[in-house]
Amino acid sequence: MNLQGNAKLLRIFTGEDDRLGHHLLYEKIVLAAREQGIAGATVIKGILSYGASSRLHRSRLIELSEDLPVVIEIVDSAEKINAFFPLVNDLFEQCGKGGLITLENVDVIYYRSKKQA
Repeated sequence: MNLQGNAKLLRIFTGEDDRLGHHLLYEKIVLAAREQGIAGATVIKGILSYGASSRLHRSRLIELSEDLPVVIEIVDSAEKINAFFPLVNDLFEQCGKGGLITLENVDVIYYRSKKQA
């Protein structure tokens, strides 16, 4: 796959414990992106956040952390991201949890798979 130049970055903010049945929401989203042939997706775990509820989510060594923030970043062409977004929205609706979804224009400078030896 060749991805270079103008593209879109879909950024999804949610909690690590958000689930659809027995499946983690962030895993469902990344696996769905892969099935749709999206160029790439990454899940990043946060250590401190708050959102619309103003409730702090934090990571501490002394206490067990609960529902730390995760950010899912998905990059591909505008056409692919626009086609994928309704699925993400549907997963959020099914989950019934809060979150934030943003869309940004990005310039892809370099996108290549690792050379196989």
